[in-house]
Amino acid sequence: MATIGLDKLFYAKITEDASGDETYGEPMPLAKAISADLSVELAEAILYADDGAAEIVKEFKSGKLTLGVADIGASAASDLTGASIDANGVVISASEDGGKPVAIGFRAKKSNGKYRYFWLYKVTFGIPSTALATKGDSITFNTPTIEGTVTRRNKEDASGNHPWKAEVTDGDEGVAAATITNWYKQVYEPTYNKA
Repeated sequence: MATIGLDKLFYAKITEDASGDETYGEPMPLAKAISADLSVELAEAILYADDGAAEIVKEFKSGKLTLGVADIGASAASDLTGASIDANGVVISASEDGGKPVAIGFRAKKSNGKYRYFWLYKVTFGIPSTALATKGDSITFNTPTIEGTVTRRNKEDASGNHPWKAEVTDGDEGVAAATITNWYKQVYEPTYNKA
C-alpha cells in the first residue's frame, strides 16, 4: 500500500565497544521531517555454468539516505556531523569534522491510516546542504538537506546476521502492539522464534 506522509524523525547515538559491536543510546527527535529518500546499492555475483546463470547472489552493500528537514538544531547538527558548539552556542563546522554513525528512525503514514515504521541501524552523515534565496514577490521556504551513508551494523543479531534496516507496518498479522508502542523508546532489536 502506498504511503502518504512522513513524520517522527528520530536518531540515536551509537557507542561501539572494543570489538566494534554497537550499543544504541536513547532515541531523540532529530527534526520535523519533510522527505526521506533511501536508495540501496547491492553487491551482485552471477555464477555461469552449462551456458547459463547457475547461481545469482545479491547482498546489501550500502545505501544512501537523503533527509529533507524543517531545521536541524545545534545539538542534532553536532551529533550528526561532528560539528562543535562554542561557548556562545554557535555551531562551528571545521574541515576536520567527521560525523559519527547514528541510528535513524521514522514512520510513513499509509493511505489506510496505519503507519510503516523504520529504523536504519547505522548512518553516517555529512554536512547539511543549505539553499538560501532573497524574498521576492512570493514567499519560498528553503530548508536544509542532509545526506548519509547507510551501512550494516557490526553487531550480529540472534540469527548471526548483520542487519541494516528494521521495518514494520502497524496492523500487519503477527505484529505485537508493544512493538509499535515501544518503537521510539529504544532502537528496535530483532528477536527470533526458536526452532
